[in-house]
Parts: sequence; structure tokens; C-alpha cells
Amino acid sequence: MATETEIYAALKEVFDDVFMRDDIELTPTLTAKQVQGWDSFKQIEIIMASEEKWKIKFNTRELDALLSVGDLVAMIAKKTGG
Repeated sequence: MATETEIYAALKEVFDDVFMRDDIELTPTLTAKQVQGWDSFKQIEIIMASEEKWKIKFNTRELDALLSVGDLVAMIAKKTGG
């Protein structure tokens, strides 16, 4: 069971790896439109890395509901019992 703070810290590592840079500040309202290079391929990488890191799976309906980093954190927390 991970706390929201722990999820953000671990998700920051995922973003750093996916984007190969460490200047992206994760906030609950951050969206793909606000990050240069965040396209559908990067989205898939983020989701796959998150699934692997937390040993969870997202279904299509859950993925369609993800509009921001905050949504992703909330979904991870829900799936990990946080």
C-alpha cells in the first residue's frame, strides 16, 4: 500500500526514464499537452512502466479516464490499496 507521496516519487522515476530527462515536475494537474514530447507512444511507455513497477494492470476504460497525472496517481493508489 503506497501513499500518494510515495506514488509521486516513484512515478517521477518513471517519467525521468521515459523522457530521458529529469526536469518534469509532476503535479496533479499536469497533462500531456504541457510536456514537450509526450505523445501516444510516451503515454504507452508510462502506462507499461507503471504497470510493471506496481505489478498492476489497467483496463481500457481506466486508461480512457486518465486525463492528468493526478488521475494516474489516484488510479495507482486505488489499485495498490492506497
